[in-house]
Formats: sequence, C-alpha cells, structure tokens
Amino acid sequence: MAGDLKDKSWGRTTLRDVALEAGVSIKTVSRVVNRERQVSPETEARVGEVLSRLGYRPNELARSLKGRRSRTIGLMIADISNPFYAGCAKAVEEVARSHGYAVFLCASAEDVNVEREYVGLLTRRRVDGLLLVPAADGHPHLKEEQDAGLPIVTLDRPAEGLLTDTVIVKNRTGARDATRHLIEAHGHERVAFVGADEHQYTTRMRLEGYREALAEAGLQEMSRTRAPDTAAAARATRELLALPDPPTAFFAMNNLVTVGVLQAVEGAGLRVPEDVALVGFDDFELAAVLSPRLTLVRQPAAEMGRRAARLLFERLERRKPLDPRRVVLETDLVVRESCGCRPAGELVLEEPGEGETATR
Repeated sequence: MAGDLKDKSWGRTTLRDVALEAGVSIKTVSRVVNRERQVSPETEARVGEVLSRLGYRPNELARSLKGRRSRTIGLMIADISNPFYAGCAKAVEEVARSHGYAVFLCASAEDVNVEREYVGLLTRRRVDGLLLVPAADGHPHLKEEQDAGLPIVTLDRPAEGLLTDTVIVKNRTGARDATRHLIEAHGHERVAFVGADEHQYTTRMRLEGYREALAEAGLQEMSRTRAPDTAAAARATRELLALPDPPTAFFAMNNLVTVGVLQAVEGAGLRVPEDVALVGFDDFELAAVLSPRLTLVRQPAAEMGRRAARLLFERLERRKPLDPRRVVLETDLVVRESCGCRPAGELVLEEPGEGETATR
C-alpha cells in the first residue's frame, strides 16, 4: 500500500490515506495533525512519519472547521490573453467583492498538469471555493478536492466525469446557425472550420454545429482542428487556402482563431468579404470598429461569470446539500460585414433553441 500511495502523484493525500497506512483511525490522524494531547508518543511518531512520507497537506481539516473561512475563492481560466475569459473574470470578481471575498486568478493554458498544480496551490491558500474552466483531460485531482469538501463550479465547459454546477452556452446551436448564414444567405458551398482540438468540449460542440449545417445543405466538410491560438489558426488557414479548391468562407471557433484567420487571409493578398467571407465565435470590442466589421456569434461572457459565481456562493451559504445544477445560456449571431452582409448598423439574429425554427 505504501508504494501505491506514494506513487499516486496525480492526487492529494487524504486523512483516510494516512490512517490506512499508519493503521490508526482518521480521528487519531486528525489529532496528530491538530497537535492534540490524546495520542501516545509512539502513535504520534508513527503517524507523523506517514504524514511526511505521503506529503499530506492539512487543508481538509481547515476546510471542515466552522468559522475558519479564508474569504477567498479561486478562479482558473484557460487563457489569460483571451478577451472572453477577461469578461468572465471581471464579472466573477464583482460578485465575489459584493460578498466580501477576494479572488485568486490562475490560467491553465489548457494543460491539465498546470491545472493540477494551481489547484494544489489554491487549496494550500485555503480558498473556500473554486470556479474553473476545466482543461480537456481527466480531473481526478478535482474529484479529490470535491470529496474533501471544496465547492467547485465550472464555466464555459463541463468537467467531464465530475458532478458539479456548470454554466455553458448553446455552442452547437450558435455554430450551426452561423454556418447556415454563410450557406443560405450568401450561397457559399466551401465553408471551412478552424479551431482547437476536438477533445475540447467547446470545439467538439461547435464542430458538431458546423457539420450539421453542412449536412443539411449536402456540402463537404473542410476543417482544421489543432489550431487553438492565433499563430496555429493562421497556419491552418494558409493550408486551406493552398488547396486546389480553397474555401470561399471560414467559420472560426473563437476570437483568437478569428484573428489568425484574418492574418492569413490578408497575408495571401485576399480581402474579406470580397474574396473570402468570415464568421467567428465570440464577440469582442474591436469587432465593431475593424474594417470590415466582423460578423460573430456573441456569447454572454459577463453573464456566464455572474451566474457561475452566484452558484458558487449559493453553495458556500447553503443550509443543506444541493444537487448539481446546469445553466445553459443563449447566444446571438451579430451580423456585420465580414460575412458579406451590408447592414446599415449592427443586426442581431436571435439564436433558436434546440428544435426551434430560426426567424431571419
């Protein structure tokens, strides 16, 4: 057992782990950790050796004691350079401040190892709760923290395999209607998708929506994944533009990808929308003032952050356990000029719910 526990590098050692290894009760381990006197010197030495060898951190005990709150929460986003996450973080901070809490902000860079390290850091800081945009891979470290009593709420995407409160948007519907707009309103038959890895939840949902729109129109897919940032998106776009029959329109899965597509199109000497049309996912401030102004799917970043933070504080203030809750927010297609439309101003097309018909 000692070897198994010591090699469990992905997780945090619990009171139960130490008790099993030392052959004592969990209460005895708790007394040793808390330096209580009801433990014999021999037992204290044995438990102390196991605590040291397994690298136990006593945040579970601190978390369980009434009146010992740190008045802090952790917020882990995926990418600190993405304006969408900045909007979420600002809203979270506002809600936390209204409850008298401070926020520790971290960014995982979509790396589960970085996520795990930051979760360890935040628990050592004794945060009272955790809000996070989960990295794409497994989350056993989050399960351990949740089992130890840490309230966790996810936003933008679920932590697959973990039962938590979650706030997301209608990714598939938004992507499907954006692609439909390029096909139905502008007659494009070669529409390309550029985005991140398919194992990421938001990429997968938006790719499904794109594929649904193509299937409805009887068109072939032209997609490039593994392009999560601006530089990779630019490379993927150049590959697509070099095809014998290149795309006449692009759907970019987020705002960083949108910028990469624009860079590659401009570098190829092409114009948007005269030569290549473009619709992206995620609205941002400069999108309405660039030339051309960008047609984008708008998701409510601030509302996502507010709703997620409120769910977390409801758990922190709860009088009884709550079942996991799932909040799904609407998106809007904001039509400007990059798709080929020439609206006098900004036109917002409401996104339909699943099974509903869009009103154009």
